[in-house]
Amino acid sequence: MDETLDAEQSAARSAARRRRMLRDLFLDLEDRAGRALVWADDGRCYRGTVLAVGVDHAELAGDEGHRVIAFAHVVALEVAP
Repeated sequence: MDETLDAEQSAARSAARRRRMLRDLFLDLEDRAGRALVWADDGRCYRGTVLAVGVDHAELAGDEGHRVIAFAHVVALEVAP
């Protein structure tokens, strides 16, 4: 049982670090009104300017309107040219 608990705690720490680092990237893009390409776990790629960043999500403004993307669903993030 201790091994299971250790594994779950390790996975939770890894997920928290990943979200924190991803959030930092989104915050940097928000500061400079940068455009991003965001691939989500639904297989879609969302493109837009980062307008706002919350604790667990980011808001993009793109050609398709405003979109809120939860960090838990982000597979990849790229700075758009």
